[in-house]
Amino acid sequence: MNTSYVFVFLMSFITLFVMRKVAKKIGLVDKPNARKHHKGVVPLVGGISIYLALLAGFTLFLPMSLNLQLYLGCSAILIVLGALDDYFDVSFKIRLIVQAGISLVMIWGGGHSLHNLGFLMGSDTIALNEVTGSVITVIAVIGAINAFNMVDGIDGLLGGLASVTFTALGIVFYISGNEYLATICLLIVTALIPYILLNLGFPLGRRFKIFMGDAGSMFIGFSVIWMLIRGTQEPEIIAFKPVTALWLIALPLMDMATIMIRRMRKGHSPFKPDREHLHHICERMGLSSLMTLFIICLLASICAAVGIIADLNGVAESTMFVAFLIMFAVYFTAISHIWRITTWVNKLFGRQEKTQEIHQ
Repeated sequence: MNTSYVFVFLMSFITLFVMRKVAKKIGLVDKPNARKHHKGVVPLVGGISIYLALLAGFTLFLPMSLNLQLYLGCSAILIVLGALDDYFDVSFKIRLIVQAGISLVMIWGGGHSLHNLGFLMGSDTIALNEVTGSVITVIAVIGAINAFNMVDGIDGLLGGLASVTFTALGIVFYISGNEYLATICLLIVTALIPYILLNLGFPLGRRFKIFMGDAGSMFIGFSVIWMLIRGTQEPEIIAFKPVTALWLIALPLMDMATIMIRRMRKGHSPFKPDREHLHHICERMGLSSLMTLFIICLLASICAAVGIIADLNGVAESTMFVAFLIMFAVYFTAISHIWRITTWVNKLFGRQEKTQEIHQ
């Protein structure tokens, strides 16, 4: 299997270089604006390149099954939708309809749905009927796709958080004895590494910079929820408890939920873009992009590690769920009062000039 990792890594690098040239020719690029402060136009084909590398790697090195074909087919549709969104700025309503459609294909075509939420409330398992399970699954798929889309705000962050989640998934699948799904997760991480390097400007500099694009964030979000559902719902596969899934995607999930609640409180659309995400707040506090990236990925890694350790040690699911809700409540409260907190932090460290910037 080592050959497959080398192949996917090299293939990812090659497709990134090929696709960035194609992107510049057809105009599939990101331009600076009021919310995007990067310099020059940047190709939006990171996700497309990663998908192509994985498609080649899976086809050559993994036994092809109907499940894998369904996953690659659904992912291809989302890649096309994301590319069209990057190029034409597709309405969020159309995006939601297609994402819901993909969810139903996953449910009815592959039998992958949320029907057992585990022992969240204590001694009784929460079992969902077919209709309720399907509705919850559609919401979960759309939620995961948009959670990873929303965190794609600074260099390396989407790739970093995705790598944390897929590495954690690879670990729990491997521990449970499912080397096949563990390999898929770790091959995704392998395909992400060349993108992360180019996105951060290593080792070739900013001239070769590339962005993931909506195609990539949709593909990653869908891949995450696909693996979470398979790992928690299918009897022959079950690798971890349903509540553990919350811990594996804690940071993107909490950031999305917080930002959407805050937007709706202000009477805005929950899908309206802004600059109030965790990474924006970290930068306003005076942290560099690299330090922001490190801190958020570290926090995500800690959450994933807590989830895995609790799962392996048989911590009650209700306890894990309550702990997650407490963590989210603390996170939400901190973000809701972040300007007071940042003012206090800046005063504490003697950065008075930053206090003025934060409130502007």
